[in-house]
Amino acid sequence: MDDEQGKLTRNEMFAANLRHVCKRRGSISHICRVININRQQFNKYLAGRHLPSSTNIRTIADHFGLSPELLFSPVDEFRALIDGHFVQAFERLRVQPQVQNFMSTVMSAPHSIERSLVGKYDRYQFSSIYPRHILRAAFCIYRGTDFLQHVYVEHFPDRDDPTKTAYTFKYHGYVLPIAGRLFTVDFETSQKNELTFGIYSAVERSSKRFIFGITSGIAATMYRQPFSTRLALHYRGPGLLQRSDIKRSTVFQVDDPLIPREVREYLGEAVDMIKPG
Repeated sequence: MDDEQGKLTRNEMFAANLRHVCKRRGSISHICRVININRQQFNKYLAGRHLPSSTNIRTIADHFGLSPELLFSPVDEFRALIDGHFVQAFERLRVQPQVQNFMSTVMSAPHSIERSLVGKYDRYQFSSIYPRHILRAAFCIYRGTDFLQHVYVEHFPDRDDPTKTAYTFKYHGYVLPIAGRLFTVDFETSQKNELTFGIYSAVERSSKRFIFGITSGIAATMYRQPFSTRLALHYRGPGLLQRSDIKRSTVFQVDDPLIPREVREYLGEAVDMIKPG
């Protein structure tokens, strides 16, 4: 596939990407009516026979919520971004020499800091699936081959039978300790349906007990709204996640006494995610 894409012209890459994104937005006739471009001319764009003018490229890009440059991306990278295959896209990016140099610079935290972070945590945040509830996930920071990584698992109980699990989501990502803060990026790897970012700060008086921050997520497809919410990590002990840790993942009422007082105070009384209006 990579060899084939290396032979594609600029017109052909644009055409292939345009065809792919059009499949997600209904009929070609409807798209042409909305963006006011002649259907016969648009068909030439789809076939790679003509490249649109800069004005029409901007019009098409705006309609699909993309940057014009993205429409000329290599086909596999474009589809990974549009379809939500963030893990593959990130892995391709990570092996680039420029990215490796950057990562080795920003992630060169002292081993003492890394040792103070690794371990298992309870991860608390307001739930996107159960409004006005707090989700507790099983979270772990560990030393990967190159740098710190993390994994966490979310379980959402069935509304009719709380003893059963309705949804399970698994996230894998990277941890960047920079200037006394933690920056994270992770990907939902079971259903490949979400990418999230976070920035956190340890509580100085109890640096390994609580880590507070903000996390933001965006769905794998472009057609779901992003969100943001406060998040708290409560350190539980060393090691990697075990089955017993994962079983602790569940959803609580906001005033449940099993939620640590410090966590409830940090999450606040708004009891909801921050979402676009």
